[in-house]
Amino acid sequence: MPETILLVEDKDALREMVAAALRKAGHTVEEAPDGHAAIQKIRARRFPVIVTDLKLPGPSGLEILRAAKALDESVAVIVMTAYGSVDDAVTAMKEGALDFIQKPFELPHLLLLVERAVKEQEWRRENLLWREEAGARYGFPSIIGEDDSLREVEQAIRRVAPTGATVLLEGESGTGKELFAHVIHDLSPRRELPFVTINCAAIPEHLVENELFGHEKGAFTGAGSRKIGRAELANRGSLFLDEIGELPLPAQAKLLRLIEEKTFERVGGTQLISVDVRLIAATNRKLQDAVEKKLFRDDLYFRLAAFPIQIPPLRERGRDVLALAEHFLRKFASEFSKPALELSPACQQLLLSYSWPGNVRELSNAIERAVILADSSTIGAEDLVLGFLPSKERESPPAGFDLEGSLFEVTERAVNAVERAKISRALEESRGNRTVAAEKLNISPKTLLAKMRAHGLDSREP
Repeated sequence: MPETILLVEDKDALREMVAAALRKAGHTVEEAPDGHAAIQKIRARRFPVIVTDLKLPGPSGLEILRAAKALDESVAVIVMTAYGSVDDAVTAMKEGALDFIQKPFELPHLLLLVERAVKEQEWRRENLLWREEAGARYGFPSIIGEDDSLREVEQAIRRVAPTGATVLLEGESGTGKELFAHVIHDLSPRRELPFVTINCAAIPEHLVENELFGHEKGAFTGAGSRKIGRAELANRGSLFLDEIGELPLPAQAKLLRLIEEKTFERVGGTQLISVDVRLIAATNRKLQDAVEKKLFRDDLYFRLAAFPIQIPPLRERGRDVLALAEHFLRKFASEFSKPALELSPACQQLLLSYSWPGNVRELSNAIERAVILADSSTIGAEDLVLGFLPSKERESPPAGFDLEGSLFEVTERAVNAVERAKISRALEESRGNRTVAAEKLNISPKTLLAKMRAHGLDSREP
């Protein structure tokens, strides 16, 4: 059954005309003649798409937008605005509206905007199902989060997974590159065939070729029988090479041949072995630097980088850290037979303010320790052991910092002070240009504007 679109318009003739056009296009529509009726309907049920006029009796379209976003951040809102009210529409866009259309408008234009909004909602639902399926299948953390950087990764994976192309996953240690490799395999036609992993950094240099390609009997002292290598075990499936930047140069030459010709020779052998493998590689190093230093073959790099995907570090994923922390909290509480646990407000503030140099792996370890040591139903900031905080920073605060109040109040005050100072510096360096400042801070202009208002910096607005 299709989900319902809420149409809010006080002019009866226009509302009826637009509703009829939407229904003719195959959509289910519920109507509201004013702001009060619209907000009542929004509180009673979820509408994935809302089309609303800005000027209404009672609450305005902007208030409807805020009410809808407060209940469900993912709702898609399209605003209709009269001629000369573009400033109001821009304000609505800054506060999270998907798009706006100026009256009088052509119905096909509005239908196109609605179709786009519906497709975006369907895409969101598919991603949620995909994450749940990935978590259930692999038994380790699913792809959790809603940050735009993560959505870009998911979209890239969906495009490349069915093709069979070689993929290079780039990102810092602990960002979950192996999980993304698993998902690429599972979304490909090879999903029922082997997924074979080799960690190039964990194998001694003189044994890498042997592990990757196998050996013939008598190839070296102790080789009493033939050994099948990982490349051959992955035939018709996927071969995941983790930390490929650590692969020795001799093995790189053989790997290039495997990619280009789908053939290799076992160590000590002369027979060509043909295989059909889909290669997925991962690295936490900048391979371009290794190429310049002659530590990595340029021809292999260009073959691997046919489809690069950059996995974002946790510190650039905004509030995803809280969603991941809650996931790990449930996971480890279940594993250790603990009662239901929750994160205190001070703990949440600390999680958001910490830089997470160890990424998702560090977060998982921190929550695991906290769950093991928990002696109450609440995890506090004092229960988190964050290994990369400088010892001096742990011992004493900056000179003049006010330590009065509860732990939560002090933590919140510190986070707000640092955030305000960081935003102020970015605005100064960008000479008040919010777009440039947002890029410096790695956040969206909409998020920057909200934070400026929260810190009393919106007087900087042009």
